[in-house]
Amino acid sequence: MEGSQNKDVRCVVLAERHHGLTEGVRGLLATAFDVVVMVADETSLVESASRFGNLLAVVDLSLAHGDGLALVKRLRNSFPRLPLIVIGVHGEASVSQSVIGAGADGFVLKSCIATDLLPVVDAVLAGEHGRSPNGLGMRRTPGDEE
Repeated sequence: MEGSQNKDVRCVVLAERHHGLTEGVRGLLATAFDVVVMVADETSLVESASRFGNLLAVVDLSLAHGDGLALVKRLRNSFPRLPLIVIGVHGEASVSQSVIGAGADGFVLKSCIATDLLPVVDAVLAGEHGRSPNGLGMRRTPGDEE
């Protein structure tokens, strides 16, 4: 993570059900983190978030089998300081706005992961109000309406 201001985060949990995508994203994240924990369900995600310190979570919006926004809200309520980036397939502004409104710190379109994920990670860990290069990633700020 070239520009990251927060060197304390050394572990990332990648929560994704689709094995093909998981391996590619894991390889990308492995270039920036000491440990990449891969999980394929909500229970394992919560266990990992509880178990590991200095953690960032990258979570597939479809992990919750239909209600990804509820999952984001549960994660934010249970782990208020967890840096949380959501990945999803829908590029409409309303989707990324809903994800951010639910409590995520960033959003990356799956089709742009190769170019956008690490810049969004850096922005989120640095606490910046940034966007991914394609304009979809956003940082939740205090006072954003839920």
